Amino acid sequence: MPPEEYSASLPKATMYGSLFFTDTAGRPLQLLSSVAAGVWQFPGGNTDAGESPWETAVRECREETGLDFTGPPRLLAVHFMPPVGGWVACRAGFVFDGGALTDEQLASIRLDPDEHTEWQVRTVEDWERLCDPPTFRRLVAVMAARRGEGASYIETGEWT
Repeated sequence: MPPEEYSASLPKATMYGSLFFTDTAGRPLQLLSSVAAGVWQFPGGNTDAGESPWETAVRECREETGLDFTGPPRLLAVHFMPPVGGWVACRAGFVFDGGALTDEQLASIRLDPDEHTEWQVRTVEDWERLCDPPTFRRLVAVMAARRGEGASYIETGEWT
């Protein structure tokens, strides 16, 4: 079978890349989506054509927060979602470690209002009260990877 024909027969999928940050006290940073009401997210988004998940994470972080991340790519988690919630393709996400942000770096965050309305750093316990269950499970898995427990693989079937 010619490569073009074989490629056309494959299932379609999308990818995203994101950066996970904490403050210097180890409290995770998340952004409140202005698109999906009540959903907290890491800085990140869908890959553009020809872009790697790492390139996406860095670009989206800059666009969404104004932070220009220059650290090395350190993978914390891979996140798989089947086609749910109106999506017609599977989604795979790559969450990279952005490290700890100083108070000055946090104060310099400038959100894109078309994407996010606010940012917060909170304890994991506080995030459990604010996040939907799939978002919180992802946060816990990413925190475990950050602690050195190895990269996480997460499947989310009921993602919003």
